[in-house]
Amino acid sequence: MVLLSRIAYAGCLLLALLSSPGTLRAQGPAADAGAGTAGASGTDTRTDNDSGVGPLIAALLGDTPLERDLRQLTREIGGRATGSEANRRSVEWALERFRQAGVSAREEPFEMPQLWLENSATARIRGQGIEFTPGIAAMPFSNPAPFPGVTAPLLDCGPGGEEDFERLGDRTAGAFLLVETVPLLDIEGLFREYGEAFEIEGRALAAGAAGVVYMSSRAEGLLYRHNASLRDQDAKVMLVMDRGAATRAMDLLRFGKELSIHVILDLETGSAYTSHNVIGEITGSTRPHEVVVVGAHLDSWDLGTGALDNGANVVLVIDIARQMTRLGIRPQRTVRFALWNGEEQGLWGSRGYTRTHAAELDDHVVAMSFDIGCGLINGFFTGGRPEILPTLEASLAPVRGLGPFVTLDVPIVGTDNFDFMMEGVANLVGNHESAEYGPNYHAQSDRIEHCDLRTVRLNAAIVAAVTWGFAQTDAVWTRQTRAEVEELIRSTDLEQQMRSFNVWNDWLDGTRGRRGGTD
Repeated sequence: MVLLSRIAYAGCLLLALLSSPGTLRAQGPAADAGAGTAGASGTDTRTDNDSGVGPLIAALLGDTPLERDLRQLTREIGGRATGSEANRRSVEWALERFRQAGVSAREEPFEMPQLWLENSATARIRGQGIEFTPGIAAMPFSNPAPFPGVTAPLLDCGPGGEEDFERLGDRTAGAFLLVETVPLLDIEGLFREYGEAFEIEGRALAAGAAGVVYMSSRAEGLLYRHNASLRDQDAKVMLVMDRGAATRAMDLLRFGKELSIHVILDLETGSAYTSHNVIGEITGSTRPHEVVVVGAHLDSWDLGTGALDNGANVVLVIDIARQMTRLGIRPQRTVRFALWNGEEQGLWGSRGYTRTHAAELDDHVVAMSFDIGCGLINGFFTGGRPEILPTLEASLAPVRGLGPFVTLDVPIVGTDNFDFMMEGVANLVGNHESAEYGPNYHAQSDRIEHCDLRTVRLNAAIVAAVTWGFAQTDAVWTRQTRAEVEELIRSTDLEQQMRSFNVWNDWLDGTRGRRGGTD
């Protein structure tokens, strides 16, 4: 009922916007000039807030190519892990979408530290009078187990707590540890899952286990990928096993049966290589050196087709750039529409951007990331930057009927705001209603049928309003110093989050984040 009321509100909003004089002007020849960059000769380059955001919201709620784009990205290209041929095709596709819309766009190279792709993964469980073949998926950055594979005892590790390792004692050495999980239902459960994995894998490493096998936390039969938490230090085979087979194995172990598991993992691995972000840009009319970044990651894992994570937000970003260009509206500041690569494998594309554009970061007003599925945006994480809250609130005014919007002024790790935050740049992450995100996260079921496209259009309107507001605001704040970033770490749980996502050492050794002095 809540969603239906918001959709009804959106319909009323669209009618109101279409009946306003400013919007009617936007539907004239200037709005239909589909080629050229924003502000090209012959287009209406209005920059005041009233004549810009209203027509933009109306256009995004109307008939746009958003659904076509999402179907092409997910149905035709499909899952697109960084380093794969599908990922390279997605970069070409994104460039073409921007350019067909008349948006200036470019590829920007960055370095991925290592190649990791799964070609195939098989397992067989055996015991006295017992033999069955579970479905498995390798966790990213798992060690390979090439043919003929590896065989080891399979042990019941319960939920993987300290008491479970004490119970197993020396038996953990050289064994595969089967870890029991609870079903993943929502975003809160997802963050809990990441945090627990960090602790479990640390214990397994210390205990000399041959590997860790997680019971899938998704519906029976569904597999997914989570990055191994300690991948830099790991020399382990790391797996997810389908829930039905894992439950069967766990039950047998608890009734006294001895089991072994034989695993073959055919992985494509390699050293550092070059990948690419895709950056669309609309140059600001009066303050072009000041930059607002609105981003979503283009890559996905390969078991599903990457609709919820993160195709829906990719096409939303493209559509905002398309409609701004079509309407001929230019904000005061430059807006960069960033489609990041390497996000799933360690947030490397956005990190690369902060290195490439290091000399410009003082002039970056805000960096926004949208990466939590297809549910309605219901608020924002604002990174412990209270000075940006008034601008955010004012920016949301044109779409307040799609709210309420809840602001959580805390830092968050796990998406492409991270390197901007560590560089001292103000940052926002859109928070979404859970919808179907949790159960389908990184899973085989991450497909377009689990996205409500009406909601994605509402999200486009919300993101556009916020983008426009920050690109127009007269409010001023400065980039944080390293000392201020360090204080943010000390005063929040940011360090623990960074450890869970395996980026803490990158901060300590200077691989990521703002250095001392005036950089």
